[in-house]
Amino acid sequence: MKITTFSKAIGAGLLSAGLAGPSMAQDKPAELKIGITTFLTGAASVFGVPGKAAAEILIDDINAQGGIGGVKVSATYIDEGIGGDKLLSEYRRLVQEQGVRTMLSAISSGNCNIVAPVAEDLKVLNVMWDCGTEKVLEAKRYKYVVRTQGNATTEMVATVLYLMKTKPDFSTIAVVNQDYAWGRDSWEIFLNTLKAFKPDVKVVAELFPKLGASDFSTEISRLQALKPDVILSTSWGGDLDTFVRQGAQRGLFTQGATLVLPLAESSLERLGATLPEGVIVGGRGEHYFLHPETRDDPKHKDFIAKYRAKTGTYPIYPTYHMAQALIGLKTGYENAIKANAGKWPSTEQVAEAMRKMEFKAYGRVVKMRDDGQGLEDQLLGLTKRVPQYPFAVMDKMMLVPADMVTTPVGQNSPEWVKTIKPSILQSDRLKTYDFK
Repeated sequence: MKITTFSKAIGAGLLSAGLAGPSMAQDKPAELKIGITTFLTGAASVFGVPGKAAAEILIDDINAQGGIGGVKVSATYIDEGIGGDKLLSEYRRLVQEQGVRTMLSAISSGNCNIVAPVAEDLKVLNVMWDCGTEKVLEAKRYKYVVRTQGNATTEMVATVLYLMKTKPDFSTIAVVNQDYAWGRDSWEIFLNTLKAFKPDVKVVAELFPKLGASDFSTEISRLQALKPDVILSTSWGGDLDTFVRQGAQRGLFTQGATLVLPLAESSLERLGATLPEGVIVGGRGEHYFLHPETRDDPKHKDFIAKYRAKTGTYPIYPTYHMAQALIGLKTGYENAIKANAGKWPSTEQVAEAMRKMEFKAYGRVVKMRDDGQGLEDQLLGLTKRVPQYPFAVMDKMMLVPADMVTTPVGQNSPEWVKTIKPSILQSDRLKTYDFK
């Protein structure tokens, strides 16, 4: 795969096509240059690096099939681990110096909040490919910013539904979340949703260790003393892995609490035998290499095989989010080209097309809304040991339709979830599957 670099030798025609104003006709470029931000260093690199590996596989496949609209795709990567200020500097450099008009950004919810208004100012299409914050598209309507997967509300409401369907007999809960926007916002949504089902639930501890913490002894001691019925952690990456390992070493998970980890699908293989059975695990969407509906789909199997050959591991949810972003981008361009009588579309035409499309990666169909939010179904399950794998797999899986658990356009998530009716648990649309 070709990695783009800025060169004064870029032809004047290509440069002018890349930087043309929104009202000008677009000439078909020699290549479609995209920028991708992902964590290549730090604790979040445990799924930022897999996201990059997936992008390389997918872009090679797209180019082998003729590219997008007959144009080959070329990607440049920015490490989100460099921090917000440097990220924005690199983001602007790609757009203003290299003529990049399409960005896939970002993993971090904080970074998505940072880049969204910048993308709007620069009039560059920004596909939020992994971040979960619901606020970015609820607080403001954007023209150039879309998200090709679900958000925190979709994920947290689905998790509460699964908890209430599988292990509803509890009265106390504690949370251990990273101390930043995602950790606090996801907890607010989860708790507000839970109170719609259990208004008398007692929160015995709200623990917010710093992002990137390496020692959870204080939090573990507190949980062992309080003995909550349910322990929730929406943490991710290296932080989640460290918390689970240290908790297991100190016997935290032998006290009978139900452990709820909505983002732990990405940690299953890394944690190996450490994660006990009976833990509620989510995949931030319906992402799972053993997806009950698509595990035997030829395209999905081909992706898994290529990813394993490249990395030696199974794909995890960031790789599926990357697939959705790139396949969604390809669909958006192709729909815009068709609507533009076969001519190469402007950035504005692609952004508009992406709000009206449906597309499919390696799971169910994703539907895009007019506010730029993707409707992505959710998959959760209970961890189980099986002889086929040296790590826990998901059993008793449930697929939750996105339209049941996503805030309607124009409403506020923390308030909307309070209106959810307990009768939703009786819906025949909640499909369940055993591990096979």
